[in-house]
Amino acid sequence: MPTYEYHCEACHHDFEEFQSMSEPPLVKCPKCGKKKLRRLFGTGAAVLFKGSGFYETDYRSDSYKKAAKADQDAGKSGTADTNGANGKTDAPAAPSEKKGKKSEPKASKSGD
Repeated sequence: MPTYEYHCEACHHDFEEFQSMSEPPLVKCPKCGKKKLRRLFGTGAAVLFKGSGFYETDYRSDSYKKAAKADQDAGKSGTADTNGANGKTDAPAAPSEKKGKKSEPKASKSGD
């Protein structure tokens, strides 16, 4: 059941009323008692789907679904090439080892 907004033109009282959609609109103001009440157009009459089975993406248009699929396919093809355009990987290079020379501790010049 939606919540409707009302406005009294006599006393300028604004309020909301929880009513069934099949009920007639109220005509008498609860504050001043005059029959100058008017139902306002508001967001209260919207239908809201609540629960675990309703998603806003369930009812997408066909053009949106096609564009999303194209974007998804483009993303897959862009990440499939691990060597990139220039043949290099994005991973950092492993540290190189110098072959042939072993590092020896330097002798101290202390006169021993």
